[in-house]
Amino acid sequence: MRIFRAIAVLPLFALLGGCQWVLLAPSGDVALQQRNLLLASTALMLLVIVPVMALTIFFAWRYRASARASYDPDWNHSLPLEVVIWSVPLLIIIVIGAMTWMGTHLLDPYRPLNRISASKPVVEARAGSTAVRKQPLVIEVVALDWKWLFLYPAQGIASLNEVVAPVDQPIEFRITSSAVMNSLFIPALAGQIYAMPGMQTKLNAVINHAGEFEGFSANYSGAGFSDMRFRFRGVDDAAFGDWVQGAIRNGTTLGRDEYLVLERPSEREPVRYFRDIPSDLFTAILNMCVDRAKMCTRDMMAMDARGGGGKEGIHTVTALEYDKSVRRGGQPLPPRPFVMAICTPTDVYGAAGVTARAVN
Repeated sequence: MRIFRAIAVLPLFALLGGCQWVLLAPSGDVALQQRNLLLASTALMLLVIVPVMALTIFFAWRYRASARASYDPDWNHSLPLEVVIWSVPLLIIIVIGAMTWMGTHLLDPYRPLNRISASKPVVEARAGSTAVRKQPLVIEVVALDWKWLFLYPAQGIASLNEVVAPVDQPIEFRITSSAVMNSLFIPALAGQIYAMPGMQTKLNAVINHAGEFEGFSANYSGAGFSDMRFRFRGVDDAAFGDWVQGAIRNGTTLGRDEYLVLERPSEREPVRYFRDIPSDLFTAILNMCVDRAKMCTRDMMAMDARGGGGKEGIHTVTALEYDKSVRRGGQPLPPRPFVMAICTPTDVYGAAGVTARAVN
């Protein structure tokens, strides 16, 4: 009966044919190299795991109660066995360490690509060469709540929850977030990289096969996280040009005011296209000053680098609110106290404290 039960379960494994092994069969060269590193590391570790599992079964069978195995209670050392036990894991660790070190540098997401695929290096400009080097397609990525905005600065367009790129074209993603930390992950293209407010991360990658792939956030970011997904489409150059022209024809204007509306939390947004994008929109998003009433973080850091604004600049500090409570549907925060100076009955303006700080 046990045999028949096992046979009855076997057809269920046919359902696994519908699974997508995207991490083991990626369509981008970076993800492919990461897959190869994963498989090589696993194979090296199996060099120890498989013999240990096999010997465990062998010892259990060889020294079972009914077996006539030799028993040597005084045995305590074997030089050949010690050499095998220590040298094999040590060699595996050395090889895996070298592979990891090289992979960490060669697959650095900030590192520009030096190849399109294993058989196609990136064209280098050389004297007398007629080959034209393909410049990376720059895509600026903004993680919103709970949707993805992709800006194409060279093309002057943007798309919501859809990103399109030509096949065999280097891509440079410049990534940030509007308010909450997220993580951009397109398994078929490359590994994940974080999107953080007020900061910019980068990801260099390439897609080698045309198709439609899934992208999503790999970092929990709130109620709408499970639906924070988008489409990544790899197309040929002609189809990419048609897509850009379609976005220009059918897209709506995306200025600062429109962005502030789009930034509000929403879920399951359909794909949309935008045009007439201000050239400084991504910079303003990155510096958290799309609303012109806000001070840009770069200006704030420049002020801090010069010693701060002092009492005269306190009005610029009291007006800063980067939690975006109102725009995110919340209530305005109560006023916060700021210490402008320390005064005493004999020094009502706090001038002594300012002098003391200047002297120090």
